[in-house]
Amino acid sequence: MANILKNYPNAKFSVEGHTDSDGSDAFNQKLSEDRANVVREALLERGIKAENLNAVGFGEGTPVETNKTAAGKAKNRRTEVILQK
Repeated sequence: MANILKNYPNAKFSVEGHTDSDGSDAFNQKLSEDRANVVREALLERGIKAENLNAVGFGEGTPVETNKTAAGKAKNRRTEVILQK
């Protein structure tokens, strides 16, 4: 991932953490923020500039699949790196 981002040295990226619906809203918010920050730190360690990376957590608020199945929950526990416009 870092090698790809290095090809865009002036681009801004958002590292976005997400969770499934298990746990309280507060727990999931913190967990999603922690996930985003861990990925951001890993990218910083690999040479991506801090000013190009923003980390944010969305908790369980933006699922990509249903939270009614184990498979859906697994897909909702994710971190995404999004190119900002």
